[in-house]
Formats: sequence, C-alpha cells, structure tokens
Amino acid sequence: MTRTLVVNADDFGASEGVNRGIVHAHVHGIVTSTSLMVTGRAPEHAAELAREHPELGVGLHWDLDAEVGGAPVPLEDAGAVRHELTRQLDAFDRLMGRPATHVDSHHHVHRRDEVAPIAREVAAALRVPLREAGSVRYVGSFYGQWEWQVTDLEHVGPEYLIWVLRNEVNEGWTEIGCHPGFVTDDLTSGYLAEREVEVETLTDPRVAAEICALGIRLASYADLPPPADPDG
Repeated sequence: MTRTLVVNADDFGASEGVNRGIVHAHVHGIVTSTSLMVTGRAPEHAAELAREHPELGVGLHWDLDAEVGGAPVPLEDAGAVRHELTRQLDAFDRLMGRPATHVDSHHHVHRRDEVAPIAREVAAALRVPLREAGSVRYVGSFYGQWEWQVTDLEHVGPEYLIWVLRNEVNEGWTEIGCHPGFVTDDLTSGYLAEREVEVETLTDPRVAAEICALGIRLASYADLPPPADPDG
C-alpha cells in the first residue's frame, strides 16, 4: 500500500505574515494543505492567496477560544458550540467560495468531550474529514513547544522532521500538522520564532529529498475520497 502524506499548516488567516509563510512553505516546500482560521486577523488575505494557489488544499480551523479577539464560546453550552461551528463554516464558504476540504480546530478543542460529538456530527453532514476522527492518522509531534511556552527548536528542525518521515508515516494516509509563518506585529501568539524555523525546515531540500527516497506521495485532503454517505 502507498504511503500518502498530507502536510497541513494550521492558523491560515491568523495574520498576513502567517499567511505568507504558509504559502511560501507550499510553493517552495512540502506543505500541501492548510486550515483557515476565519476568526483571525487576515482571513480575507488568506482567501486571496488560496485563490492564487489552487493546488493548496484549504480546510476550516475551528476556533472556539477567541485567542485573537471576541469572547470564547462556553464549551458546556452545546447550542452555543453548534452555533459557532456553523457560523464559522458559513464564513469559510463566503470567503473561499467553495467547501472546506477538511475540518480541524485551534488548540484541538474538537477533542474535548463537550465538543467532540457535535464536531463529528457537523463534519459527517459535510462529508469531509475531521482530524483524528477518520482514516487519516494524525502526527502532531512536529512542534516547537512540547512544554507550554518552552521553546524546543530541535523538534521543528529538519533532522527531526526526517525522523518523523522515516518512523511515523506508515502505509495509508497520514497527516503531519505544522505551524509555519513569518512573524509580524499583528500576530498575537505564544508561538512566534518557532514558526519561522518551521518555514525553513519545511522548505529544506533535504526534507523533500527524503520524501522522494522513501516513496511517500504528497497529497491534500482534496485528494482523499469522501466518506460514504450515511443515508446511502
């Protein structure tokens, strides 16, 4: 069986610098997919870049934390959660003019017990993959803060990413999550310098060469066959 890899960049739309970093890592590196944060500071800019690069798959990065602005959604209120997930899907459709290729969430909030059933239901109705809820194995170890706000650049370096490719990309479909971006003044995040190191790693020719040597096929969620229609 073929090893197929989606390299998905979260936080598209968070800022113009993040947007540019993600597209740079797509054009010059191995990023094949991204997740649009419609609550970010620059979702319109992200959508414009996406239209200029149609090979970049774009899904929705649900945000219930309101890290950039607004009020966080009370996760114990199922009606409020459902309303906000639907609102962000509608905003995605308006911005992109097409459906999301997949769905995931900021800070993995869709894993929370209060949110997970609603997220699964909404994604199933859309017939799009929800991160960690289907046939695509998610690998999140390519990240520069294994402890909260403690930077560890070794885990976003090319040597580590090559290790991940060799040891964690198995037969079938795998997603590696990443957070590339260029740091700009409009970016509010506890994850800053790490983003620029990720851009360098994701565009490192040694990484692309290793993917080729391992026979890994790069793809986006747009290439994944849709799940079966539950209504037949």
